[in-house]
This record gives sequence, structure tokens and C-alpha cells, in this order.
Amino acid sequence: MAVLDRSELEASPLADLHAIADQLGLDGFRRLRKASLIDAILGESGGEESAPAEPAPIRAQAGEPSADDQDDLEPEERPPSRARGGRGRTRTGARERPSRRTAERASGGTGGGTATEEASGRVASGVVEVLGNGSAFLRVDPPEASDEDVYISAAQVRRCELVSGDRVTGPVRTPRRSERYPSLVRVDTINGASADSVSDGVRYDELPVDYPSERLALGSADPTLEAIEWLTPLGRGSRAVIVGARQAGKSETLHRLLEAVHGRDDLDVSVVLSGVRPEELARWQEGPVPPLAALSFAASADAQDQAVERAIDAAKRVASRGGHALVLIDSLDGLHPQSARKALAAARNLREGGSLTVIATATQPLGGETTVIALDVALTSTGRQPILDLIASGTLRPELLVGEDGAAAITKARASALEAS
Repeated sequence: MAVLDRSELEASPLADLHAIADQLGLDGFRRLRKASLIDAILGESGGEESAPAEPAPIRAQAGEPSADDQDDLEPEERPPSRARGGRGRTRTGARERPSRRTAERASGGTGGGTATEEASGRVASGVVEVLGNGSAFLRVDPPEASDEDVYISAAQVRRCELVSGDRVTGPVRTPRRSERYPSLVRVDTINGASADSVSDGVRYDELPVDYPSERLALGSADPTLEAIEWLTPLGRGSRAVIVGARQAGKSETLHRLLEAVHGRDDLDVSVVLSGVRPEELARWQEGPVPPLAALSFAASADAQDQAVERAIDAAKRVASRGGHALVLIDSLDGLHPQSARKALAAARNLREGGSLTVIATATQPLGGETTVIALDVALTSTGRQPILDLIASGTLRPELLVGEDGAAAITKARASALEAS
């Protein structure tokens, strides 16, 4: 089990630190400021500062915060409770229902987990379902939700790099006061392996990468999508931005891209709406892939940053385990500039096999894109297709995606478009 370290504790919410202190049996921990609380935890657990010769390792135990802790949390970190309306809804108002396809894929379609009792307390096993707010539930009877399900805090999800479909076991504590669900004390195993063997691997940002080399086939008859597929090709691991002036068709193009790629077994697709028009929310929510978060342009930049970051973090975990994730973001304009660049920079083609592709809308390119898809508002407003501004668009190393002949055809098409302009 991983020894606690200061940097990890400093990044954790106060409620998670309270949960750890409670599990360690620290007296009077609720009266301590965060810095003093971290010192006390490290001193009790044999963390990095005490450095014993043979420390008894203790995994960070971050269960669901008690009612006393609720005021210390941001809304995204608060677990469902009877006081807040129960399990019914996520922060965006969407019903919390398990993803049947994800759960069945994880369990091989044979059913779910179990909950047993040990002398030291309850031990639960089941399938993880990560929610849009970053926390999760351990579904003990997947894919159905039940009152026996176990809450997993957002800090534990991040710490153990959990993704929906993971099969997890760990000890559980009973609900406190107004809490509705029991909470996972710690994660012992992930997909049959020690949690530490999974989480102690090389970090996502440190994995070697290559330029995208496998084209993302769209197979659409839409003229604009056809032009994108062959003239500004996208690949697994692309950092792509759809840019253009207002009413150039950025959101519509992204929505059609979603319709072209959803439903593939080899691609984990997620959507984040950050700063869109209120009228667009319902259409996206009724679409083939309901958004993980749906925020209008009235939401603060901080809220939009957090929504995008949670989606990117989940996609990173998919990619680092060899899967292929695609995150569609509409749009980056309402985020803080650094957060927007961080989200885009997360996309990469991992040399070991996984990939994370990010396709986002924005008014202008951010820099660092592997593909820029520029739309022409004049073409859009007059109903002409395709609406691609080929001169302002482009893909780095297109020959890796469409071959040398395809790259030559792109160059020829751009030259023709320049002569015609």
C-alpha cells in the first residue's frame, strides 16, 4: 500500500483529510488547520517526513465525508445524501443511472459484484461507475443501482485512477448521520490486481508519445465531414480545434462529428458542454452521448475549468490503460486560457498503444494543435457546402494518416483553393 506523501495530501480536499484522520484515530483533528492536519497525518501514518526504516504503509483512506464536513467541500465533491435529495441527480441535473454497456463490458455480461461482512467490517466488491462530478459509486449489482451501492470520493477516484467499468474491492464504513450510502474506506484491488500495482505505474504525462498515425474514419456523407476527413484528417491522439467566427457552424460541426463516431466499441467517447447557449443544452443531452457536464455561458470560468478537467482526467485513465478515448468540448472560449491549453495538451498518441483525442471548438487556435479545422462564416451563412476554410485549416504530418499520395492531394487542393480566393 502506498505511503502517504505531503504533495498528495495538500492536493486533497479538507473533507478527505478529515476522513483519513478519522481512520487513523487522530484526536481533535477537526480543530486543526489544513497545514497542521497534514503534519499530524504524516506523523501518525509514517509518511514522507517521519521516514521510518521499515514503515507500515497506509493507503490514503478517503471515504465519503460526514455531515460535519459538508460545508468544507465544493458542490462537486459533496456525496449524495438524503439532506440533498438522495441519489437522484448529479450536479447538472441528469439522473444518475448506470451505463449498461460499460458495466456489461467490464463484467463480461455475467453479472456483478458482491458485498460480504468480515470481522473487521464490511468488504464490498463491484463495478465502478464514475459520475460527472468526479466521484463514483461501486455498483454491487451492476448494471442496476441499489441501496447497497458504495460511495467513492472524487479524491479516491483520482488517487487510484479509477474509470467506469473497473472491478474494485475494499473495506466499507457505514453511513454517518445524514449520509445515505456507505463509503469506501480504501481501494484494495482493481481488476484483480493490487491497487498499488495499478496506481504506482508511470504517470500519463510521462508516457512516450508519437504523432497520430491512425486515421479517425468518419464515414459520413455530410460534405463538410468528408472534407475534414480527407483534407484536414484527424487521428487517434489528435489535438484538434474547430475554429471560426460566430455563427460559422462550429457547434453544429462538432455535433455531426459526434453522430459520426459514437457507438464504436473501440472508442470511449465523452462530451463536455462549457459555455454553450441554453437552447443547445437540450439537444446535446438528448443526443447519442449525453454530456458529462452541461454548462451554459452563464457559468463561471472556474466551473467550466473544473468540468473540462474532470472529463480529461477520466479520459487520461482510459488511455493510460491502453484504451482509446475521445473528448469533445464545446467550447474552450469560456475557460481560463491556461486551463484551455492544459485540456488541449492532454491529447496524445501513446507509444504503448492507448490514445486520447481532444476535439474542441474555439474562436481562435490556441497553439500546439495537430489539426486546425477552420470554418468559413461566409459559406455557412449562404448555405454552401462544405464550409471548410481550407487555406486556414491544416494537419501536421498528414502523410501519417492518409499516406504520401493523400498528403500530395491535400497540398494540391490547398493550392487550388488559394488560386480561387
